[in-house]
Amino acid sequence: MTPRIDRNEVYKLQPALVKALSSLGEAAGKVIEAPLVHLLHLRISQLNGCAFCQHMHAAEARHDGEQQQRLDVLAAWQDTTFFSTRERAALRWAEALTLLASQQVSDDVYSELTAQFSQQEIVNLSAVIVTMNAWNRIAVGFQFQPQLSAG
Repeated sequence: MTPRIDRNEVYKLQPALVKALSSLGEAAGKVIEAPLVHLLHLRISQLNGCAFCQHMHAAEARHDGEQQQRLDVLAAWQDTTFFSTRERAALRWAEALTLLASQQVSDDVYSELTAQFSQQEIVNLSAVIVTMNAWNRIAVGFQFQPQLSAG
């Protein structure tokens, strides 16, 4: 698969895109703990089939100390005990918002979320999710490709 438009060219052609999405993601990420943001980025990218973002966010998560075992089972997070109640509520919310076109967001999902997060955190979680979905759509649409590391 060949990129349709090179990633750097996309950023050069519309620098406000990078600035806006980066700014929103960074602002929202300041309210939510970094390990959870990494999990959300990776899970959303899995749901959207974005190889470029999966590769990048898994590497970032490992670099910041995330356990490989948790990353290995993230796609099946509901079937493991590796994730806290708070992480599970956030992952369920991320899946609900990401898959919005095929299912409604249930009151049960929101209720689970409000039991673990404040309103400010929920708004910021949602901003993290929206931002990652936007990045995925750009990367998938233009077929950005991950690069294998030497070694």
